[in-house]
Amino acid sequence: VYDWIFEHYKDFKVSSSDIAIQLDLISKVYGISDAEEFFMSLAENSKNEKTYGALLNAYVNAKAKDKAEVLIKEMRSEGYLSHALPFNDIMTLYMKTNEFEKVDSMIQEMRKRNIALDIYSYNIWITTCAATANTEKMEEVFNQMKLDKNVSINWTTYSTLAAMYARLGLFQKADNCLKELESRISGRDRKPYNHLISLYANIGKKEEVYRIWKSYKTSFESIPNSSYHSMMSSLVRLGDLNGAEEVYEEWELSKSTYDPRICNVLLASYVREGMLEKAEMFVEHFCTRGGRSNPTTWEILAEGFIKQQEIEKALSAMSEAASIKKFRHWQPKPKNVESIAELCKEKGDATSAELLIEILRKVKYLDTETYDSLTRACNKSGKPV
Repeated sequence: VYDWIFEHYKDFKVSSSDIAIQLDLISKVYGISDAEEFFMSLAENSKNEKTYGALLNAYVNAKAKDKAEVLIKEMRSEGYLSHALPFNDIMTLYMKTNEFEKVDSMIQEMRKRNIALDIYSYNIWITTCAATANTEKMEEVFNQMKLDKNVSINWTTYSTLAAMYARLGLFQKADNCLKELESRISGRDRKPYNHLISLYANIGKKEEVYRIWKSYKTSFESIPNSSYHSMMSSLVRLGDLNGAEEVYEEWELSKSTYDPRICNVLLASYVREGMLEKAEMFVEHFCTRGGRSNPTTWEILAEGFIKQQEIEKALSAMSEAASIKKFRHWQPKPKNVESIAELCKEKGDATSAELLIEILRKVKYLDTETYDSLTRACNKSGKPV
């Protein structure tokens, strides 16, 4: 739609917001290079706070740190760093690159410029403190946040705090934050329930996980696949495989569409526990009931066969993964390729080596080192590739 509008821009009044949205869409669909080209093609009066901000956000999403830092300097010199959003963007990038000291530097710049921190700024700052295991500083920031009249603390802040306390092993403090989080649930927002379920699992409180799940189901007529995934993942982390199976059965009865990611939660558990026969039967059941597997489904199964040194079955599963056209960009995990290649080499199994080469060629994942290793396996058996 936006492409068409811009092709006929003379017939429309295109605002800076429209241009910024177009730039954002271009970066997501076509990539950074096209977004940069679009930005450079803009008239000078269209290169403003909004369009600069859209380009910065594109760089952050692409983790293009060097370009983002250059752009921030330009925005600083143009006077476009007048509110929290661009600071939040660049701080998010520094969080991703583990450059926590730079987050603190940006916070200090905001204060010098008298730019009000918003709830996202504070949450990023809190997360940074926790990432450096500075509990005292984290709590100091939170206290500042509570005194800031421009910020209304909501459930997301308590979720952030709980996650950080859990990571630091301070489970009682995490539990206190989760109680505060729950008290701030309002309206028809489902997200807090997923956070509560996952975070209670992180601090080992299975009874609370079930309590929140029950409350969630009572509050809403239907539960989306993502929430079933969250609940099952949490029960698996708690070691409650039977409970996860019961939730899966419940999901099967109420689902609107089959979601292989939910299947994969149980499948991975079976494989980790060495229940390979059950894992195979589970995949067969899922597919016969109309479920469509994804490449991860088959690679999880392959990992189980690799552990059992069943090369033929592992390769069959990897072949299934490579054959799903919807995921044509899928590539196997390097460790799985290395493990199968090593087994082929140890056993001098030229047939399996050839099949692995064929699979890797199909998904465009065949580096020189792997090819040489597989070739040696074939040569060991006296069979050329």
